[in-house]
Amino acid sequence: MAEQLRLMAVHAHPDDESSKGAATMARYVAEGAQVLVVTCTGGERGSVLNPKLDRPDVWENIAEIRRAEMDAARAILGVEQAWLGFVDSGLPEGDPLPPLPDGCFALEPLEEAAGPLVRLMREFRPHVVTTYDEDGGYPHPDHIMCNRVSVAAFEAAGDPARYPGVGGEPWQPLKLYYCMSFTRARILALHEGMLAIGRESPYQEWMDRWEERPDKGDRITTRVDCADYFPVRDDALRAHATQVDPDGFWFQVPMEVQRQAWPTEDFELVRSFVDSPKPESDLFAGIREGLGHS
Repeated sequence: MAEQLRLMAVHAHPDDESSKGAATMARYVAEGAQVLVVTCTGGERGSVLNPKLDRPDVWENIAEIRRAEMDAARAILGVEQAWLGFVDSGLPEGDPLPPLPDGCFALEPLEEAAGPLVRLMREFRPHVVTTYDEDGGYPHPDHIMCNRVSVAAFEAAGDPARYPGVGGEPWQPLKLYYCMSFTRARILALHEGMLAIGRESPYQEWMDRWEERPDKGDRITTRVDCADYFPVRDDALRAHATQVDPDGFWFQVPMEVQRQAWPTEDFELVRSFVDSPKPESDLFAGIREGLGHS
C-alpha cells in the first residue's frame, strides 16, 4: 500500500495560506494527500482591510476573530493547521521606520524560533515543505522571518544532533519550495485577459510601475495546474473577512479569465534530496515513485 503524501505549508499570518498556494493545497487534498498549514503568528497587529468590518468591536477582538477566520479557511481548504504561537510584528511604516515591538516574531533569535517548527516537522513528517522566498514575497518582517525559520527548520529537522529536546524522531523533508505568486508574466497575462474581454484591468497600476518591483519569474521551476481549485482558494480567502474586501481588488478578474490566462500556481525548488528534472508540474515529483505511487 502506498504511503500517504504529506505537504507542509509554512505561513506568517492567518490569511497568507489562502492567498499563496491555496489552490495547490486544495488539489493535493482532493487527491488524497495530507496537508498541514503552519501559521507562525496570530496576526494580532494586522490591519482590518475590509471597510465593512472596520469597526471598534472588530479591532478590540481582532486576535480571536482572526483565529476563527483561520478555522473557517482551514475547513474550506480541507487542510490541517497548527499555530507556532509567535506574536505578530506588525508592518512598520514611516520614515524613518519605527523599531519593531519587543517580543515580536521578527525579533526572536533564529535558533529558538526554529525549534517549534522542527518539532512539527518531526511529528508530521512532511515530504515537501513550502514557504516564502528570502524577501518574504514582500518585505513584511514576519514574512522574511518565516522564510528564515522555515529554511533553518528544514535543514535541522533530520539531524539528530540538532534540537534533541523538542520531541519526535529526526525527519528530513525531501523538498523545499518557495511560493512565486506575483511574477510579471502572470500579472501581464491576467491584465491582458481583462483587456481582451473589454474590461478594465485591476493591474494597470502594477503594469505602469513594474520597473519598481523585482521580477523573479525566471526562478520558477515548478508549475502546478490547479485551476479547478481556484474557486476553493477564493472561498478560503473570503473566509478571512477582516483581511479581504469581497468586493475589492482580489476578486475583480472573472474566474474564466483566470483559468485561461494562468491556470497554475508557481514555485521555486530550492532544496531537494531527490532527482526531479526541471521544469516540474508536481511538488511531489521524484517522491511519488519511492512511496509506491504511480
